[in-house]
Amino acid sequence: MAEAIEHLADGFWRITGECKIGGLVDLGTQASLVRLGNGNFVFLDSYTLPADVHREVLRIVGDARVEAILNLHPFHTLHCEWMHAAFPAAKLYGTARHAEHLPTLPWQETRCEDVALAERYGADFAFSTPEGVPLICSDESVHFSSVLALHRASGTLHVDDTLVYLAKGPPLSLLPMTGRLSFHPTLKKALIPEAGAADLFREWAIALGVEWADTTRIAAAHNAVLELDEGEFPDLIGAALGRVKPVLDAHREQYG
Repeated sequence: MAEAIEHLADGFWRITGECKIGGLVDLGTQASLVRLGNGNFVFLDSYTLPADVHREVLRIVGDARVEAILNLHPFHTLHCEWMHAAFPAAKLYGTARHAEHLPTLPWQETRCEDVALAERYGADFAFSTPEGVPLICSDESVHFSSVLALHRASGTLHVDDTLVYLAKGPPLSLLPMTGRLSFHPTLKKALIPEAGAADLFREWAIALGVEWADTTRIAAAHNAVLELDEGEFPDLIGAALGRVKPVLDAHREQYG
């Protein structure tokens, strides 16, 4: 996938990057640059910017400043050191796993999953973390959960892994999430092995669809942007829930 920066909406730019499996199949990855109401900027997630994209970011920011880098996915850590080195004055936020795995970086005490972050940036973003699943799975192959961020001004939802939307050619075009919004396929492994976890997840997803019904587009893992019709988001979440109903039902049968 080409590394590039795309202007999705007023105040919102999406940076596309490479993430290759086995060095061959490029799933793609993303970060976003967002202008805040105060005129400053934040990054959502980190990526090592190629020189031309880096120059474009600096041009966009201009005389303003990048005040923070919000690393929202606990297992996306490869580019955090580069991003901090490139924007050293930006406050560095991450999840508990970021701080654990990269302890030499100057992480803010407030974690991205904390209510305090939502309070700090609540005028610009709504944040949501899935329920019924841990944010950080003990099985490090399970990358289901992340902190979802909705940019209020543009209605753009930035999400990694929890919701996926692929627009790829073969062989990835054979995956069931290609061309439609879906929950990440690791949901079955991610659900907490306790009674009620499936219901907690379902209720969280329904509430997300209702509360974020005005979402206008989704910048989704791993490589595509889904433009939405007015009021379409709740229906897409409902359809995605319908497709994981067997997973949720099986969890209820096993744990109650």
